[in-house]
Amino acid sequence: MVQSLTLGVLTLTGHITIPLLLVLSVMQGCINAFDMPGRQSFMVKMVDDKRDLQNAIAINSSMVNVARLIGPSLAGMLIAVSSEGWCFLIDGISYIAVIASLLMMRLHAPVVKRVATSMIAELKAGWTYVSEFLPIRTILMLFAVVSLMGMPFVVLMPIFAARVLHGGPHTLGFLMGSMGLGALVSALSLAARRNVRGLVRMIPIAAAVFGLGLIGFGLSHFFWLSMVMVFIAGMGMMQGMAASNTVIQTIVTDDKRGRVMSYYTMAFMGMAPFGSLLAGTMASATGAPWTVIMNGSVVLLGAAWFATRLPALRRQIRPIYQEMGILPVKEGIQQ
Repeated sequence: MVQSLTLGVLTLTGHITIPLLLVLSVMQGCINAFDMPGRQSFMVKMVDDKRDLQNAIAINSSMVNVARLIGPSLAGMLIAVSSEGWCFLIDGISYIAVIASLLMMRLHAPVVKRVATSMIAELKAGWTYVSEFLPIRTILMLFAVVSLMGMPFVVLMPIFAARVLHGGPHTLGFLMGSMGLGALVSALSLAARRNVRGLVRMIPIAAAVFGLGLIGFGLSHFFWLSMVMVFIAGMGMMQGMAASNTVIQTIVTDDKRGRVMSYYTMAFMGMAPFGSLLAGTMASATGAPWTVIMNGSVVLLGAAWFATRLPALRRQIRPIYQEMGILPVKEGIQQ
């Protein structure tokens, strides 16, 4: 809230500069470093039955994508009649409702036995758990590849709107809206599922759909076809994100949850900026369409690699699901 209000005040008073914007961006990154792992770990505490976790994550993803569809439209109308500064101010004020909601929550807080160890030891324990537990390690590796190579296509979207499709701001708006709609449809389909069975197999399928959508978008020179391709890419992207999150949240032990979700945040938020820098560099050398095509191809290769690991992943996840009651003890797993 403070970050958004500061940005709003600086913008409205005409004191915003590039260095100040960079400082605020670093501040936002620091906020996200604490917020995302804490929020992801906290979600499990709000869900009494882990079998409902998939639906909770999918509903949360649906809300995010509804906001992605509605928010830019409202912001665009507000900017048209006022300025960007008012958008930042309203964003800052909106956090009052978030803080009030958190303070109103009444959740059972079990007593946690604290272990007196150093931060370095805790980080090492978290890294050891992530690196040695095959399912989480494999999911995070694919997620990092998708974040590095796939998701940065969004930063190239204005180039496609202006130079490839020869449109304007409205073209960019339609493309972004189509991607958000695809993500929303995907999230709603996940929310309708009854349990987590089948989600592990869905992760490489979603990555493959995302990669194919990117390749198709890079090849397209027609507005309607580009709309379809970004819709498909949005579906694959959200399906993979939500499925990965759900599986990790289901199989991770409670004492390692915070640290694992920190690595999840690093794979998601940490790789994306480097991917954006890489995409911009590649686009300068080869052009935006070829950059997206090559990135989509890398995502496809990542999906194929993950698919080869499925038998090993099933063997390790099966006992966890059986212990949780998601799978009958004598039933073969269908992930």
